[in-house]
This record gives sequence, C-alpha cells and structure tokens, in this order.
Amino acid sequence: MFSILSRPEIALHKKRSVMEKSEKVVYAKRTQKDYSLSLKLQIVTEIEQGQLSTTSAQRKYGIQARSTVVSWLRKYGNFDWENQTPSNMPKTPEQKLMQLEQEVKLLKKQKAFLEKQVEQSDKKAILFDMMISVAEKEFNIPIRKKSKPE
Repeated sequence: MFSILSRPEIALHKKRSVMEKSEKVVYAKRTQKDYSLSLKLQIVTEIEQGQLSTTSAQRKYGIQARSTVVSWLRKYGNFDWENQTPSNMPKTPEQKLMQLEQEVKLLKKQKAFLEKQVEQSDKKAILFDMMISVAEKEFNIPIRKKSKPE
C-alpha cells in the first residue's frame, strides 16, 4: 500500500510502504511532467509581473530547483535571453533616466582615463625626444633619420 503525501513546501514526495512490522520510506523526485502547462504559465506570469521571485515561486509551489523555474522563464517568458533585454516590458521614464545617468558616469570615467593616457604619452614623446637629442650630442652621431625632400 502506497500513500502519497504532498505539500508545496516539500520538494520530495514521500511514498510509504507498510511491510511486516516495519515501515519503509521511499522518496520519489518530481519531474517536469508533474507540472501542468497552465501552472508553468501562471508561475512565469507571476514572476514577470513582479509578484514573486524565482526562489519564492520555488518555495511556494514546491519546485525542487531554481533552474526549473528559470528554464520555464526561458521557454514561456517575454524576456529576450539572447540580448538580455525585456522584449515586451517598456522602461519607465525613471528607468531610462537612471540608465542614461549611469552611461554618462561611465563615459566621464572613460574620458578621464583616456585624457590621462594622452598626457602620459605626450610626456613620453617629449622625454624620448630629449633622450635622442642628448645621445646625439654625447656620442656625436646622427640618430634621427632625415628623409629626403621629394
């Protein structure tokens, strides 16, 4: 005789078999086939609407692994996993503004870094030019190549 105990917060279902004078507990893992398409779509919708996170959906519906929920999101969700951008979720003006502010900060950092590199390379060019001039005077040899005018 098998009796199945199922609660959403328990990921494994217990199957108990009554043997002579002893009770044996056997655990059976759930598979993707245990979940109906309507349940999968409901979970995906709740996550996309922001009502649940993947881990809270996992706990609420008794799903074993977070990767199961993520695979449903990839299959049935509106998120463009190739480009990592929501396809059907337009950004609010506040989100657009925050994104633009972050891009401006990043561009300012990049500009400052490049300006510093330009300054260093200019100093190096001046230093190398001075070193060549000193070497030409010290050793009395022409180091710079003089190109012929055409």
